[in-house]
Order: sequence, then C-alpha cells, then structure tokens
Amino acid sequence: MKKYFYALSFLFPIAIGNAQMLDLETCLKMADTANLTIRNARLNNQINDNDRSAYLAARLPKLSIAGDYKYNAILPGQLIPASAFGGPPGQFITAQFGVPFNLSTSAQLTQVIYNPQVNYGLAALKINTEIVKIQEGMTTQDIKYQVASTFFNLQAINKQLNFIDENLLNMDKLIQQTELLVNSGLRIQTEADKLKINRLTLVNTKETLTATKKQLESFLKILIGKPVDQTLSVQEDAIGENTILVDPNNINHPELELLAMQQKMNAEERKGTTMSYLPNLTAYGVYNYTYNIQPETDNAAAFRTGINSAAIGLKLDWVLFDGMEKYNKNKSNKLKALQLENDLETTKLQLEMRTENLKMQISVQQNSLEIAKEQITLAQNVYNQTKSQFEQGTATTSELIVNENSLQQAQTNLVSAYINLRLAELEYLKSIGNIK
Repeated sequence: MKKYFYALSFLFPIAIGNAQMLDLETCLKMADTANLTIRNARLNNQINDNDRSAYLAARLPKLSIAGDYKYNAILPGQLIPASAFGGPPGQFITAQFGVPFNLSTSAQLTQVIYNPQVNYGLAALKINTEIVKIQEGMTTQDIKYQVASTFFNLQAINKQLNFIDENLLNMDKLIQQTELLVNSGLRIQTEADKLKINRLTLVNTKETLTATKKQLESFLKILIGKPVDQTLSVQEDAIGENTILVDPNNINHPELELLAMQQKMNAEERKGTTMSYLPNLTAYGVYNYTYNIQPETDNAAAFRTGINSAAIGLKLDWVLFDGMEKYNKNKSNKLKALQLENDLETTKLQLEMRTENLKMQISVQQNSLEIAKEQITLAQNVYNQTKSQFEQGTATTSELIVNENSLQQAQTNLVSAYINLRLAELEYLKSIGNIK
C-alpha cells in the first residue's frame, strides 16, 4: 500500500479547509513520541533490561519449601536374613517398615558458588542490549522515512491541486467567453463543447485524486499518532527552494553496527561453549520433618511421632564427556563467524555503492527539476499566447486545448520532479541513518 501511495501521490489534490498546519519537523517529533511501532521498539529495551535483572537473580540464594502427605495402602517391605531373628541361616523373611500415614515437610536453601555459564549469560545480555538499541534506531529511521515520504507526497498533492484550480478557473472563463461568442454567432457550439469536455476531464481528475489524498492523510495520521477523525494539512514547501540535506556528511550505518554486535555475540557464544567444560559448584542446606501416624486399633492406642533431619553439603556437577556436543557447537560457531565476516564486507560494499548512487540520483533529479521549471515557463508562455489568439479569433479551440494539455503535462512534470528530488534526498538520508 505504501508503495502504491508513493507512486501516485504527486497527482493528488484536495481542498484543505480549516486544519492543523504541520511542518516536517513537527510530524517527525510527533511520530517519535506517539508512533506505536517506535513505542514497541523502545519496550524491547525495557524487556531486555528486565531479562538481565532476572538473570542476575540466578546468583542469589534460592529457598524452596515442599510438603508431602502420603498414605501407604501397603507398607513397603524389605528382605532380611532369618538368622537375625533366630531362624535358620540362608533363609530370608519379609519385614514391613513404617506406618500407614506420613506427613513430611522440607525446606532447602541453595547457593551457587561457581557457575561459568552465569558470566557468559551476563556478557551475552549486555551485547543483546546494544543490539536492541541498534534495532530500535533502525525501526525509528524506517518510521521517520515513511512519515517524511508521506509528508512530501501531501505537499506535492497540494501543488497539483493549485495547478488544477487555476486551470479550472481559466477554463470557466474561456467557456463563458465562448458561449457569448456562440450566442453572437461568431463561434459554433462545437467550440464551446470541446472546452467543456476538457473541463470535465479536469473535474474527474480532481475528484479521483481527492479520494486517494484522504487515504494518504489517514496514513500520516496513523504514523504520527493523530486521531483519524481530526483534520490536518502540511506546510507548503516552495518547489526547489529548500533541501532536507541539512547534514549529509553525518554518516551512520546501523546495518554495520548490527553486524559488528552479532560478531561480538558469536565470539561470546564460543566462550560460553568453552566455559561449559568446567564444573558447577553449589552449596545447599536441607531440613526435613516427617510426622508418622499409626491409627488406633482394637489392640493398641494410636501411634504418633515426628522425626527431624537436616543436612548441609556441597554439590559438584561436572560433565566429563558429552558425546562431542560442545565440540560440534564450536565448529558451527566458527562457520557462523566466517558468515558474519563475509556479510560485513558485502554490506560495506553495498552501502558504499548505494550511497554513491543516491548522491548521483539527487544530482539527476535536481537537473530534472530545473528542466521542468524551464518547461513550465515555456508551456505557460505558449498557452498564454494561444489563449490571446483564441480570444481574438485567430486560433482554433483545438489549438488552445492542445497547448493547454501541454501546460498541464508540464505542471505534472514539475510536481513529479519535485517529489522525486525530495524522495531521492530522503533515500540518501535513510541510507546514512540520518533522518532527524
């Protein structure tokens, strides 16, 4: 949809009415604070900060409590030598242990003493913070590009509208004069009808472009966070008088920064894989209380008693052989590093080529605009002369219409050259990350 708007926008006029007048700087500032896509990009920064805080918590002590209620429908048994109870040697008897009901509660406190993966994770999160910031900047530049493009397209629409209104005003005067000449018998009705046909073409063009203009306005409102039911208009820019290349030498290529950060992340992942060869050491303390219940029977009173237990210790986890998993991870990591290095070199060349091409395109469009200005001056002179001859009766309606169409085409070419220049400048600023 965006490309469709940009391709057609230099033809779109609409009556502005009473509306808020916005310049480009204001539109960009509004988008910077109200655009939902930019807001989401900034929320990613906050999410990353929270993830880092959550990861830092892995170094703090952990306390857990567990409870268990169990009914032994059949008490567990254990084979013991019969000789322990005076039986014959070599034979065993089954002895049941425990009581039917057990209620146990335990509390465990653990503290990581050494875990090499924690340091890797913190370093990776720090790099990811930079990546998220770069991505936020790239998102902001994309949105600002859309805002500026739509802004310039709306300016072009207003310029085309002014031309069409002037043409309609001239056409109405000519039709009125021709009707008077027809009534006086100095012109035939066909002459007036030809002018009316041309006027209808202008009216139809204006009505068609008005609908598309409203769509572009709605699109700009969404980009800058303005309610759709409110009206707006953009500040007029004199054709060719200004440029948006305020600081064209302040070059910032976020694509290169992003690839550089990805290289750092790749190196950190390799360190993390190597660190995983080392053991993890954790201290722990456990307290357990078990309450045993033997319900009352016909022959004995109920039995109830509690048993305490506690332990402290150190736990060492060390994977001595993982089936070559880490070895293969490191091999993949090295190949990924080569890919990133190639991507970085390729991107550098592409950006340099693109920047130079866009500079050349700006120069081409500046020349096109100057030519379009000269063409419209000549077309206006030819039209004025033909109009004067038509009023004097020395030029035909066909000649007038041909020259009027030439003037309209020159007007369209001027507006088209204007918007092409602005978009070329905008493309260049986007390529160097400098849309402000």
